[in-house]
Amino acid sequence: MKIVVLAGGTSTERDVSLTSGSMIYRALKKNGHQAMLLDVYLGYEGNPENVFDLECDWTENIGRISETNPDLEAVKAMRKDGGKSFFGPNVLTICEMADAVFMALHGANGEDGKIQACFELMGIPYTGTDFVSAAMAMDKGITKDLFKAYGIPTPAGIRLRKGAQETEKVPFPCIVKACCGGSSVGVCIARDEQEYEAAKKEAFLYDEEAVVEQYITGREFSVGVMNGKALPVIEIAPKQGFYDYKNKYQAGSAVETCPAEITPQQTARMQEIAEQVFAALRLKNYARMDFMMDTDGNMYCLEANTLPGMTPTSLLPQEAAAVGISFEQLCEQILKNAF
Repeated sequence: MKIVVLAGGTSTERDVSLTSGSMIYRALKKNGHQAMLLDVYLGYEGNPENVFDLECDWTENIGRISETNPDLEAVKAMRKDGGKSFFGPNVLTICEMADAVFMALHGANGEDGKIQACFELMGIPYTGTDFVSAAMAMDKGITKDLFKAYGIPTPAGIRLRKGAQETEKVPFPCIVKACCGGSSVGVCIARDEQEYEAAKKEAFLYDEEAVVEQYITGREFSVGVMNGKALPVIEIAPKQGFYDYKNKYQAGSAVETCPAEITPQQTARMQEIAEQVFAALRLKNYARMDFMMDTDGNMYCLEANTLPGMTPTSLLPQEAAAVGISFEQLCEQILKNAF
């Protein structure tokens, strides 16, 4: 099949997206597909007629994952047309030519349902969940509201709008998050008022709304779900600090254990909650749920990721491997579910 692997973009997770896309591209080529790795923002300025016959592996040009964020202004300056449209040259034309689009985008304008909605209108098959559930899962405030409505355990918290007066307070220590961020960009721990003000300032750099929630001391886990069925639980233990952007994507920054070394009862319960989240957010195809478990064994679901990373250190491929699903098989299964 002719497959566009759509990556890049202009979110703070651009670097991660390009690495995910490169790995997916190679897997699909190995599986015998005519695949093209395409940057959704920079596009392709050549003749798109024979584009699926080209070799488009950008691995040599990606470099290592930055410790903070990519230089988005430099990326935008690369667009000859000034970047009026989010879609780069020939992107939609090439996507229409394809049998399906494999979504390797992360963060804003990729994981928030906007591109999915565009593809729905154009009749272009794509991987991942639909535009409605993507939008709900991307907004941490909406996600917490739905968790509460469906009885899914989650840390207590509040929503804050930039510049608005605060009527509620979450006791210290607390976590402050940009409402629609990803990869722990715009996420800080606040232990006192000074750190709290700094954390809000950081979060509001990325979004007009933030979520403040109780800090859970304990162990961190993640559970992937494929078509409503949970994969094995994986535990993440950062060597320093918490599971932030650097610890997520710098090799060796965290110890990841799959299957997680918890009791069978705890495993079953966490998988059950992950499947409940998948249903509550109306997710489709695949997703990954993040959890904390405190020292008393209480579990809290933090959020759902509708386009989880597919990098060398990503969690979902590790979970799939634990049940005998290779990376190539995982990509093929995700692709087939797009139809």
